[in-house]
Amino acid sequence: MNEERQIMTEDLPEAKKPKDRTANMSFLDHLEELRWRLIKGLGGIGIGMIIAFFIGDFLVSEVMLGPTHSNFFVYQLLGIDAIDLTIQSRKLPGQFFTYWGTLIVFGGILGSPILFYQLWSFIEPAMEKSEKWKSFGHSAFITFFFLLGVAFGYFILVPFALQFFSQFQISDAIHNDFDINEYFSSLTMWVLSCGIIFQLPVLSYFFSKFGLLTPEFLKQYRRHAIITCFVLSAFLTPPDPVSQVLIAIPLVLLFQLSIWISKLGVRKRNKELEKAFSDG
Repeated sequence: MNEERQIMTEDLPEAKKPKDRTANMSFLDHLEELRWRLIKGLGGIGIGMIIAFFIGDFLVSEVMLGPTHSNFFVYQLLGIDAIDLTIQSRKLPGQFFTYWGTLIVFGGILGSPILFYQLWSFIEPAMEKSEKWKSFGHSAFITFFFLLGVAFGYFILVPFALQFFSQFQISDAIHNDFDINEYFSSLTMWVLSCGIIFQLPVLSYFFSKFGLLTPEFLKQYRRHAIITCFVLSAFLTPPDPVSQVLIAIPLVLLFQLSIWISKLGVRKRNKELEKAFSDG
């Protein structure tokens, strides 16, 4: 019995830390891994394009051209007094490029989770040693805000911006007839730009986690950020306060969310530092 008690009271061996798979990789090995990560990420986009191909007619008529119709359901939800947009193809391959461009953009959005996961799996070992589930979590974090920004751009920004520019006239002698390529380029730019802008909480978290940003710094420039949000919304919306507020408020909330997420990043950094010093 004494021997059993002695065995049970002995300190258990410490668990070995996971090995860093990149520790013994050469520069060429890193390039080879990056190449395969990009191939897999582009493969995800390719899968998205295949899915988009089978629903191409729906994507063109209902998604890409949907905001050009005055009965678009978002106009009714937001209470926008909309008009129909006149779209023309002034170049011989205009509709061809627009069709395939729609499939590529939608395929990229649909395959973005796979691309983000592959890129983050390549970048993350350079910043910290982590388990595979953390790569899934971080890539899901990035994908969520990207898709949230895309949704904001398509359902909020695009309707206001399209109706503003379509109804803006400097003379009755000038008619607003838009080229299909210009329309597609503007739509894509607004939607993807919002997806990038909505990465602000993601950048806030990782910059704060690595000591490059603090919530105090963000609070210091909060007033400047709020003014910037309202100026941006005033530029993109008709000159009425309701439209400006509908655009500006989500952007302000996004900045406020970045402050809160920055606090989480700083808190996690402090815990990791305390653990590192205590182990040392």
